[in-house]
Amino acid sequence: MIQRDRKNIFYFASLQSEIGQELLHQYHIDTHSVDSVVYIQKGQAFIKSTAALKIAKQIGKAWQLFYIFKLIPTSIRDFFYDQFAKRRYLFFGKKDACMIPSKEQKAKFIEDFN
Repeated sequence: MIQRDRKNIFYFASLQSEIGQELLHQYHIDTHSVDSVVYIQKGQAFIKSTAALKIAKQIGKAWQLFYIFKLIPTSIRDFFYDQFAKRRYLFFGKKDACMIPSKEQKAKFIEDFN
């Protein structure tokens, strides 16, 4: 995701971090039902398939085509989102090491509200 943010509009926080926990609390997001992406845009939080579609729309180009799936009811989209998330390593493989962010990428990670 961070590599596809050509417009430099996204910032990131781990859900487990202090800021991540504060944001989950602030937006009343149940931590038991969400363990993946949360997208906050203009004071509104989106989760699961809705978050992924909103992000795809912002990334642009071919990714915007996926936004048509917004026409499908959320419960159905989220079912398929959860199924895909469970099998993501099967589709993309699992890395032995995490990416080491560049200085510019590190600046995109939020550590606190200040």
